[in-house]
Amino acid sequence: MSMPHLPPIRESRFKQLPEVVDCHASAQPFQCSGLRKYASLNSKSASLMYRVSEFVDRRDDYMTRTRSLKENMWAPITWKHEVPRSVASLKYTASDLVDGPGYYTTPTRSLEENMSNKWHELHAGSSKWEHLLDPLHPWLRREIVKYGEFAQATYDAFNNDSGNCQYERHKLFDELHLTKHGYKVTKYIYAMSHVGGLHYLERSQFTQPWSKDSNWIGFVAVSTDDESQRIGRRDIVMAWRGTVAVSEWVLDFEAKLQHIGEGDVMVEYGFHKIYRSKSESTRYNKFSASEQVMEEVKNLVKFYGERGEEVSFTITGHSLGGALALLNAYEAAATLPDLPITVISFGAPQVGNIAFRDKIDEMKVQTLRIVVKQDKVPTLPEKFMSTKILQRLLSLTGTRKWVYTHVGEELALDMTSSPYLKGKFSYKDCHNLEIYLHLLDGFHSEDSSFPRGARRDIALVNKNSGMLIEELGIPENWYQVPNKGLMIFNSTSGRWVKRSRVDQEDIFSSI
Repeated sequence: MSMPHLPPIRESRFKQLPEVVDCHASAQPFQCSGLRKYASLNSKSASLMYRVSEFVDRRDDYMTRTRSLKENMWAPITWKHEVPRSVASLKYTASDLVDGPGYYTTPTRSLEENMSNKWHELHAGSSKWEHLLDPLHPWLRREIVKYGEFAQATYDAFNNDSGNCQYERHKLFDELHLTKHGYKVTKYIYAMSHVGGLHYLERSQFTQPWSKDSNWIGFVAVSTDDESQRIGRRDIVMAWRGTVAVSEWVLDFEAKLQHIGEGDVMVEYGFHKIYRSKSESTRYNKFSASEQVMEEVKNLVKFYGERGEEVSFTITGHSLGGALALLNAYEAAATLPDLPITVISFGAPQVGNIAFRDKIDEMKVQTLRIVVKQDKVPTLPEKFMSTKILQRLLSLTGTRKWVYTHVGEELALDMTSSPYLKGKFSYKDCHNLEIYLHLLDGFHSEDSSFPRGARRDIALVNKNSGMLIEELGIPENWYQVPNKGLMIFNSTSGRWVKRSRVDQEDIFSSI
């Protein structure tokens, strides 16, 4: 039975309610990445009623809340019409975050479409994602967001005081509510805290560190049987963590290039040192981050390859993590030349010179860089080098081997596109990964407006920022681990202590 056509949403939508859906059946709390909060609805909001038109997709099709429209999602995407410009000027309230009859907003996700026969185009970018980025294919958007949430997990689980991960490996995705993606963590990766006198991975000096030499820098995960069947191969993921604060490495940045491998291939000195540094005197970095990752990946490729499965390697990271992802891809492609390798990075700086870019392309590594136009980090480190310096280098060497350049394809987002974000923002805001994912969730094409019904939970934007407009009533910087990491040590004495995490990941074993 087809539903009647309803007029577009207007500012007076709460004054005239010709068709309504009761949304106050219950007062269920929502839980987001470990923090349990109630939506800031006042007593009046209990009587708010919603028109059926509030749940209409922008193509005039009534959407079901748990799966996408039944249509050929692989066909070229053309929007019938734009979102009315009046939407951008609407005032939003906490009541806009109610999702259906009485349930507070959770990310509305499309049906997990079977992409087993399309993964080479969607994931491996076999055609460099031609005609898939603008407009952005909805299946591709979902995959990019998935890897972005893996990168975000490295921040959410990181203990900034001690430098380790908050959770045991086998509990990580449960604690961060990421089991929906169908992956399991197989190994934690550690990197040296201080490299060459540079404090790329600085942490608090007021808490006893978990290790004075090492930091948790990310994890290796692999797709489950069900997810592997859906996506058409066994997917190995490496998620690299970036720095907790941009200033930690921007202030100490060295624009120095160093040779790696053969020929003129050169990469940024500091990134390479983090990736390759190790010390026999340490507990967790007797092997470098590079060696830890590659040993795990080779073991997984061998294990699943012997079972006759097709295997892929996807590397993701934000900021510094995006730079490490490229170095990881370069090494993996040289070590495992037949392995399909894809890099999906967010806000990553430039890593190497033109020869490095050409070598990456030659090895058929597919790279998709997500950037925000107002973010300055992707312009680094060449931004530090003045035009005069570059011209001087060119005149002396007669080559551009000393010039930084980006690798792969770029998908550029715009901070001003979302009506949910404040009009004023800092460099830190523009580099925030949750804001990246919010903008990505609402991006359809360069020419289309931000849809009001974006699927990802808007509250996540304020997890570690205050960028949501005040009318939404979402607290700023609301994310924290329960009790800020404290636990009751003895119920009789009432003593609270820092939670200790003792598992196999904290006991070094040789690779």
